[in-house]
Amino acid sequence: MRLSARVDYALRATLELAANASDDRPVTSERLAQAQEIPAKFLESILLQLRRAGIVNSQRGPEGGYWLARPANEIALADVIRAIDGPLANVRGMRPERVGYHGAARTLQDVWIALRASERAILETVTLADVASGQLPERVRALADDPRSWV
Repeated sequence: MRLSARVDYALRATLELAANASDDRPVTSERLAQAQEIPAKFLESILLQLRRAGIVNSQRGPEGGYWLARPANEIALADVIRAIDGPLANVRGMRPERVGYHGAARTLQDVWIALRASERAILETVTLADVASGQLPERVRALADDPRSWV
């Protein structure tokens, strides 16, 4: 799995918003950019995409900024990734079920579908609240704690 810089920045920005949700005040893009060391202009376009996808809300003006559109425990990492990059898994720009192979490569499609299912099993169950609190689901924690996962 490869995550683009845009997705990485989007996840970090939404996690920063999740961590600041109890303040009941919008967080400026400048503050998000500083806190997560994200280029400010780049972040602005990412926040626009997140707003269009219904992940964040925004308010203009001196008291303006951004906040999560839903509680952090209702926003899965997959939601943020899809808002920025589209489907979780694709092959040559197509969904795995639309890609066909022949001969010895015929079952490669099954591998891509299984890979997508595996990604979903993690990314659709881990929420912004889980990551922001450091309380990852047990299955994720077990995978991360396995030394084989790090090589």
